[in-house]
Amino acid sequence: MFPRNFLRFLVFSQFAVSIPLFAAESEEPKRRSVAAHVAPQALALQLDGRLDDAAWELAPVNTRFYQYQPEDDRDAPEHLRTTLRVLVDRDALVFGIRAWNGDPKTLNGTLARRDKVDRDQDFIGIWIDPAGHGRSAQFVRVNVAGVMSDGIYRADEDEEDLGPDYPVESAVHLLPDGYTMEVRWPLSSLRFPYGEGKAWRLMLERSVPHEDNMLLLSAPLKKESLHFIAEMEEIEGMAQVLPAVQDKAFWEFRPELTQRFKRDYGQRSSQTSLGMDISARPRADWVFNATLNPDFSQVEIDAPTSNGTNRIALSLPEKRGFFLESADVLGMRLPAFYSRTVADPRWGMRATWRGADADATALALDDRSGGIVMRGSPYETQEHASAGDSKVTLLRARRHGEEAVAGVFLSDRDYGDGARNTVLGTDGQWRAPANGEGHIQLAWTAMASRTTSQFDSEGRAVAGDARNSGYGYGRLNYSSDDWSNIAQLEVIGTNFANDNGFVPQAGIIKGDLEINRRTGARNLALFDAYETELHLGLHEIRTLSHETVQRWVRPGVWFYAGHQTRYWADLGIDRQRGRAGAMLHKTPAVHMGIESTPSPWFVKLKGELTLGRQLDVEADQVGKGGNLELEANLRFPLAGGWSLESDHRWNRSWVKHRSLQDFSDTGWRWIGTLHATPRDALRMIVQNTASERQDLPPQLLEPWSERYRHRSLLYKRTTRHDRIVSIGATTDANGALPGSSKGVTLKVQWGI
Repeated sequence: MFPRNFLRFLVFSQFAVSIPLFAAESEEPKRRSVAAHVAPQALALQLDGRLDDAAWELAPVNTRFYQYQPEDDRDAPEHLRTTLRVLVDRDALVFGIRAWNGDPKTLNGTLARRDKVDRDQDFIGIWIDPAGHGRSAQFVRVNVAGVMSDGIYRADEDEEDLGPDYPVESAVHLLPDGYTMEVRWPLSSLRFPYGEGKAWRLMLERSVPHEDNMLLLSAPLKKESLHFIAEMEEIEGMAQVLPAVQDKAFWEFRPELTQRFKRDYGQRSSQTSLGMDISARPRADWVFNATLNPDFSQVEIDAPTSNGTNRIALSLPEKRGFFLESADVLGMRLPAFYSRTVADPRWGMRATWRGADADATALALDDRSGGIVMRGSPYETQEHASAGDSKVTLLRARRHGEEAVAGVFLSDRDYGDGARNTVLGTDGQWRAPANGEGHIQLAWTAMASRTTSQFDSEGRAVAGDARNSGYGYGRLNYSSDDWSNIAQLEVIGTNFANDNGFVPQAGIIKGDLEINRRTGARNLALFDAYETELHLGLHEIRTLSHETVQRWVRPGVWFYAGHQTRYWADLGIDRQRGRAGAMLHKTPAVHMGIESTPSPWFVKLKGELTLGRQLDVEADQVGKGGNLELEANLRFPLAGGWSLESDHRWNRSWVKHRSLQDFSDTGWRWIGTLHATPRDALRMIVQNTASERQDLPPQLLEPWSERYRHRSLLYKRTTRHDRIVSIGATTDANGALPGSSKGVTLKVQWGI
């Protein structure tokens, strides 16, 4: 029965894929362009940031820049004028930027960790869409101290992924009236189709924090746009150089050595791990990757997880290159694929193909035991620490139209002896042609699963009766000068599971509606707001038998003001049920939050607060309570060009049924990073967590208390993006156990 249903589902998927693409056959709108000089041979440039090489005289000067924040739809100020020159040869794109600034003392940018360049700093950002579809872009940001952030941007979710690290070189030269910058981006790290494809697209951004956090763009983007890369401009002359470089082969080898010494509550151990990442691009449209025993030790993590938690895989960012290679091709929501479900791969292989109007990727992995497998229900998530190895397979293909993209995928995890989980799905996105009255975007995902794997009390996978189920998701976005609205609907079958995705609940119907009325700039009592919005949020989760699990009605306000200040406040007219058949409790509360950049050294203040009636799920009682999260990030320039990052985070949740706090959870974390040079950094992490429950009659809930402590120190030297040496020491302590767990880790990555 299941193979027949799979076949029917596949036929339906292919039909669903073709409908929006046929509808999308329309003439491509004419776009503006960025002038560039294409060199017939390799350029001999000294990358020093000065723009004084003879080749720069051949490059046309692009002078168009526009203001995007704090207010859009206006030209860049004359005293902040910016120019861009682009050189292209058979090896790289080279960008030359001249940025004027009246007082060089106002430039803000100190040494920081890679991927920590943000709007509190003066920086130049370069965004490139080599495929030309307008659905993703590779980007790099370089601040005036030469620190770099890089990653990939996905337009469908309007989000940046800082995981990828590109071999981009840059240099900055400070001037009495501003600065100049040179950036060299190798073509080998840009992913584009073979043969004739769409024109490459480019956008430059410039951050000027001392001018009320102004952001300038080389494209006339408006805030009503659905995403950040909607107005990228075509790069002239790329068609002249691509035929000569698309057959050029590139190889990269990155061996990795990790040595660990550990004393775990008195038990000593040591481990040596040798791994290898291989990347091969025989020609422009094909990339092959292989990984052997990759390592992602906690020594690299900014947010350590204490020994008492079992959610490690859900809390870590993805930094393993094998999984980052085709992030633009995957483009899948977490329920469809979540790479962190692969906890400790023994080996992996991957192939990715990119065409002018289609792309595809396939991967296979052998994963060791220890990963977390979830089985969801409406009110809880069962988590099993897998005690056996498993094999992972993912096949993915997409087809692109002018306004639409649609794809199919097959995901499988085989635990052996007939225990496995298989998912077949389709997804896509459609954008309505721009008509000057607003922007509309529709996204969808549909999946069918077949699961025979079950887990015993020790985490061993055993084969059971097959359980078939389905998943459906749809989202509609609308954005205009006056409105920004989102409607979402998600339906998850009772037995649906995806062991290669993130699906913490099952057997539910979830709906969300966000209505935001843009009311423009306002002169408020204490300050002027550049943007204001009135908000209404509706949210409901029901079981498939129509029992309400959660219901929110939240009217509120939002505004954006100087110093990148964003403030929001909602009145929560909420209801929540703790378990099946229990009472649907009223949980009214006030929700508010703020984010700001108070000063050049106090670069981030972020806080969220909930106060009101809170449901204690374990006791199935409502009491007075709340949740508070605070984050403060500080940056201090030091003598000799050194700098210090000091990041603080504090959170507390509590519920009070009587005069005492019957439940509380508190955490505090400090991350301090000392930078001596752009390549050398010393980082310390201090983290304490504590949670406890008091005795609560008449339920006679057993009181308990948990406390954890983490300390770590890490020295890291980075000579280039793929050559890193680090040594770190960690200490973890569980308040319920005597002693502590201590470890020392040495890690060497050396790209060839």
